Amino acid sequence: MLRCGQMMLAQAIINKRLTRDWRWYRGAYNENYFKILEMFQDRKGSCYGIHQIASMGASEGKKVGSWFGPNTVAQVLKKLSMYDDWSGIRIHVAMDNTVITDDIYTICKIRRTRESSDTSSHDQTVDCNADSSSIIGDERQPHTCSEQQTDYQWQPILLMIPLRLGLSEINSVYFQALKDCLTLKQSLGIIGGKPNNAYWFIGHVGDQLVYLDPHTTQPFVKSHPSKSFNDDSFHCPTASRMAISKLDPSIALGFFCEAEEDFENLCTRFKKDIISKSKTPMFELNSSRPPHWPPFHVDQGLMQAATGSAEFSIVDDRQYDTDEEYELL
Repeated sequence: MLRCGQMMLAQAIINKRLTRDWRWYRGAYNENYFKILEMFQDRKGSCYGIHQIASMGASEGKKVGSWFGPNTVAQVLKKLSMYDDWSGIRIHVAMDNTVITDDIYTICKIRRTRESSDTSSHDQTVDCNADSSSIIGDERQPHTCSEQQTDYQWQPILLMIPLRLGLSEINSVYFQALKDCLTLKQSLGIIGGKPNNAYWFIGHVGDQLVYLDPHTTQPFVKSHPSKSFNDDSFHCPTASRMAISKLDPSIALGFFCEAEEDFENLCTRFKKDIISKSKTPMFELNSSRPPHWPPFHVDQGLMQAATGSAEFSIVDDRQYDTDEEYELL
């Protein structure tokens, strides 16, 4: 599952840095592309390398070499993203089968406050929580903002939604909703699989899920990416198919929203095409946190990363121990 999480995140960074329309071909040279490869190389110094993912798993209660479920992988990638000051992507993991739009606006909508005088002015980047807008029904509900002159900067986000859609087998009532999720333009697929096999699902043909399997022995790459760098081992040459009924019930959905308009459109599609069409929706979409939930706090490391002051170290703030901590649907 570690490799599948890498693939989903790498695609999000490609969408951000190389655009969604970018396609790989052998022998192509692109500085941003090779920078992305460098971030995922199997070296200890690579931000999203297998060494860092496995080590960070210790903060989720997972020993090196143990099985990582979709929820654990999502939590680990979220923590590692705090120390990534290049890709410009935030990662949010929606827990308890609920997407809270206010939480996402809190971490993605950064207010730049401009204070000016007759002689000088400066910008200050701060967290925007109370000033964010929330989505209620099909309309945006703006909150009041400071009287200071402000503008906003949206930080692209990878939204991951861990779900458990059954006990030992996936419940068939979710088949159509899963297929509909894969058709959304913001979709980055699904990480999951079947017992003892982890895959990255990227589409569907009827009731067959299309997936990439990264678990193929590849030559180890020692050198830094360069124009003569052989990058074949970073790509799956073929895609495979699997019946959706064989999917393990423990999965994580992935969605990438580069702009605020993408996120608003995603919320609208969630409500109209995913949630409202099902008597038993896979997840909920709320504008604010339920009263019995604790307040949402932006991770300190995330805010430090936004200002370029984060240091790469293990963060021990484990909140979710295992993939068993789900509400069964």
